[in-house]
Amino acid sequence: MGHIATSIWIVCYFLVLLGLSAYGIHRYTMIYLYWKHRKSRPKPLDRFQELPKVTIQLPIFNELYVVRRLIGAVAKLDYPKELLQIQILDDSTDETTTFCREEEAKLREEGFEVEYIHRVDRTGFKAGALENGMESATGEYIYILDADFVPEPDVLHEMIHFFTDKEVGLIQTRWGHINKKYSILTRIQALFLDGHLAVEQTARSRSGRFFNFNGTAGIWRKSCILDAGGWEHDTLTEDLDLSYRAQMKGWRFIYLKDVVTPAELPPDMNGFKSQQHRWAKGSIQTCMKMLGPIWRSKLPRIIKLEATAHLTANFAYLLLILLCVLVNPAMHPESGWVRTFVLDIPIFFATTISVGLFYVTAQIAINPSPLRWLREVCYLPILLALGIGMSVNNGKAVFEALMGKQSDFVRTPKYGIEKKRKDVRKAKYRALRSIAPVFEVAFFLYFSYLVLHALASGNWIGVPFLCLFQVGFFFVAYGSLRHLLPAWILGNSENEDAVLGA
Repeated sequence: MGHIATSIWIVCYFLVLLGLSAYGIHRYTMIYLYWKHRKSRPKPLDRFQELPKVTIQLPIFNELYVVRRLIGAVAKLDYPKELLQIQILDDSTDETTTFCREEEAKLREEGFEVEYIHRVDRTGFKAGALENGMESATGEYIYILDADFVPEPDVLHEMIHFFTDKEVGLIQTRWGHINKKYSILTRIQALFLDGHLAVEQTARSRSGRFFNFNGTAGIWRKSCILDAGGWEHDTLTEDLDLSYRAQMKGWRFIYLKDVVTPAELPPDMNGFKSQQHRWAKGSIQTCMKMLGPIWRSKLPRIIKLEATAHLTANFAYLLLILLCVLVNPAMHPESGWVRTFVLDIPIFFATTISVGLFYVTAQIAINPSPLRWLREVCYLPILLALGIGMSVNNGKAVFEALMGKQSDFVRTPKYGIEKKRKDVRKAKYRALRSIAPVFEVAFFLYFSYLVLHALASGNWIGVPFLCLFQVGFFFVAYGSLRHLLPAWILGNSENEDAVLGA
């Protein structure tokens, strides 16, 4: 009976690793496509002889610390004032409304066409605000900026001329990171996002695959939005949803890797987890909504396969949770070298090595200087650990989406952090917290036991692997719960904040 149970555990362990390997192989595909097309930089078909009118939409909800910075940056855009309409789409319930009205008045004094829209009913959340603003948008093109973004003055000139091609529906720029050096947490977030923004988006865009609007720092052709059915708010990732609907209608999207729009990263663990939970849940909601229509369409099979990999990517977090449960029973030494060479090594190359190459490629893409990208990839082991530690939070999001559990659009708190340090524990805004840390602590204790057991039994090969899980769950759990510790333990140490984020 014990032999049968062990065999079942081994089979389950193998199937989970096989699933994770499939996503690893897809990651290799993205790396290959990036290197293949890295020199194929997009160029405008032509240039406008007369610049078109642009509506700038600023969706805002309780952004006390960043709204002035955002609107100030918009006012500095190098584009004719008479060809700009600025919409301040304010759903705020705090003093942010006062700041928005003050900034509106300043913009009017400077000669801008500005519209302030304050909604009391937040139906549809961000998607609802954008949809509402569309009714009075007078520009042919819609430039969307979240509150924590700071566009460069020449960004509209970098983008607008691509719309001389009538088939182009969206131009997306790459996000930069204002507060990347704030803490190790923000450094890892930057490394994590750069993989998606520098490798995935570039590879998909230049190889003709579908890619998605990132929700901000991009400009839409208004008729494209309308043709695709407009903004819908039945998922938490309205940007991903609209992107797929528009591309299925035949619209082309262009990604500009080398045009950067700086933004603020969440400096605290709970803010980061809240953001990741929303993205993971929304992507699965979009997957459930769009995958059927995609496969029933006449799109090329390669597009359908890539869309499937893209939209199902967050299922990997459920597989990671299963791996955490299965890892100990599956680590019996009976199979010896056979398991090592037939199972462990191939899967190691399909999963862990693919992750490493993916993020190294991203840093090379962004930082041509070897000294710069080598410095960044030194944080790769912490990124691997953090990805594991986030599996409970993101796996919970995936499960909620599969179960059809609805939830509000939870904004990620922003604090106006740039180069100077700031104690965000004293800020007004706080990220929502969940039950996930209870399980993260449990997994930390479980893997601590497994590390000790591996050391005691001489399983030296397994120790680094187990330590990644142990450190990852500790990092995420402690970052989530440190606000509960007494003040005399935390003190006012900026050194600790620089490690885990305040």
